Amino acid sequence: MKKIYILDTTLRDGEQVPGAKLNLNEKIRIAKQLELLGVDYIEAGFPSSSRGDLEAVRAVSKILVKPVVTGLARAVKADIDQVYEGVKNAQKPMIHIVLGTSDIHLEKKFGKSTDQVLEMGVEAVKYAKTLLPDVQYSTEDASRSDFEYLWRTIGAVVKAGATIINVPDTVGYAVPEEFGELIKKINERLKNLNDKVLLSVHCHNDLGMATANTLAAVKNGADKVECTINGIGERAGNAALEEVVMGLYVRQNYYDAFSEINTKQIMNTSKMVSSLMGLDVQVNKAITGDNAFAHSSGIHQDGLLKSRAVYEIIDPRDIGLEDMELILTARSGRHALRNTIEKMGFTGLQEDEFEIVHQKFLELADKKKEVYYHDLYYIMQDLWGNEAETQDSKKAKIYELINYQIISSDIFPSASVRIKCAGDIFVKTSSGNGPVDALYTAIKEIVNLPVTLLEYKTSSITQGKEAMGRVRVTVSFADKIYTSTSTDVDTLKASALAFINCINQIEIEIV
Repeated sequence: MKKIYILDTTLRDGEQVPGAKLNLNEKIRIAKQLELLGVDYIEAGFPSSSRGDLEAVRAVSKILVKPVVTGLARAVKADIDQVYEGVKNAQKPMIHIVLGTSDIHLEKKFGKSTDQVLEMGVEAVKYAKTLLPDVQYSTEDASRSDFEYLWRTIGAVVKAGATIINVPDTVGYAVPEEFGELIKKINERLKNLNDKVLLSVHCHNDLGMATANTLAAVKNGADKVECTINGIGERAGNAALEEVVMGLYVRQNYYDAFSEINTKQIMNTSKMVSSLMGLDVQVNKAITGDNAFAHSSGIHQDGLLKSRAVYEIIDPRDIGLEDMELILTARSGRHALRNTIEKMGFTGLQEDEFEIVHQKFLELADKKKEVYYHDLYYIMQDLWGNEAETQDSKKAKIYELINYQIISSDIFPSASVRIKCAGDIFVKTSSGNGPVDALYTAIKEIVNLPVTLLEYKTSSITQGKEAMGRVRVTVSFADKIYTSTSTDVDTLKASALAFINCINQIEIEIV
């Protein structure tokens, strides 16, 4: 079985997204996380673009031990010198040179003949080899290049000393079948020319096929792939590292290949990059989207509760999540509803009783987008009265937000909350670093649980009329992460409800 090398270019191509500029400390944090993730190569920047980028590449090079560190250079001496200055102190340095090979690039970008551009590439590789032994050469816009000229360029730069040939689909023009054939032809010739040279690909997502093209290349002989976290990058982005890696992981027998990525670090890496770059991950994105392992369909929930293999091909724990998430909505089935009620401690429902609960649940679900634990608690209380109180007192505490008040100011932000639990009302006022921090502090003081907030975000839905709050928390006595969402027309209320939903999850599990 063949190992596929992974180059991450989040710090170079990923940072080319408008508004995604990182400072030095942020780049170092991401680089360390990428090393923990287990990438084989890190492209740390484009040193000739600015003094700051050079310093960032230099700083990243000094702190990393395992990955090869490189920077991008055009096929000119000054750029190559800048990359060398940036990576020369790395444990494993490499110079990466890029030069176009398509007629469009040669005519419109360079205004030079094919022979002139080819000679530029050869001379650039020869010069880079005087500085470092490892040199990668990228044939920019390869997917739109004349094949014979593309191969002539590859052959020439390999003879000049290139140790990796990278074949980019620079503008996302390729389709999987066509790109796979291109890589197959190049691979056959390259292995005959020099079987020690690695064949690499770099795919963009303009037509939504970056991951498919990358995996087609692997199937047809590519040794190395270039990706970014969450698929960020120029225009529509790059092949998403997490999608390529999990594609190899799930379909290992088909590709007869593997990577050495620590998949359990995928979600941590995704969330760090999203947070530091200020780029939200689309909720339905494969692998790292908020809804990638969330299930609301009754048919799906029923199947998952019987066997998760029915509707999940990836165990969420394999990418660093705790478990699948069942969302109770009007589409949820009876099995999911009964399972949730029993988790809350209400066992032994007769069929006629469950029918009453189910009907009330559907009535409530038609009015609300999602139904939460405290909603189910009051449905059960209506059904069983004091008996529900008795059962619940032996089981989990279920908290419900009654109302709240926020005072937001630069001097003393504070929040007051009124929360109901088992018939009692609790009121607390707390301050914090901001309104949300004050709100969460007040809630934590009421529930008295050692909860740590890992992630908090809000987003607008339904054309800006409603907000969704999402939180991820952990609790000191359990090695687990709890996630919840909530929606409301009020952003702060959505935030509070999401936090309380997590608290209720914890209470249900610890009883």
